[in-house]
Amino acid sequence: MASITIDISESQLQKLQDLARLHGISLEALLCASIEDWLSSPKSDFTQAANYVLKKNAELYRRLA
Repeated sequence: MASITIDISESQLQKLQDLARLHGISLEALLCASIEDWLSSPKSDFTQAANYVLKKNAELYRRLA
């Protein structure tokens, strides 16, 4: 298993700790579950919207190229 270190603000840390406490799990378990959910979730709304616009305007982009 690998480890990483990130810098977050005190307020972000407090919010994460509060969220973990609310769910009755450790901060580490909360972060691992969040990362797993993020990695296994479908494309984000932004990515879906960007793909829609690119597909919708593909002909226009082809003509402008």
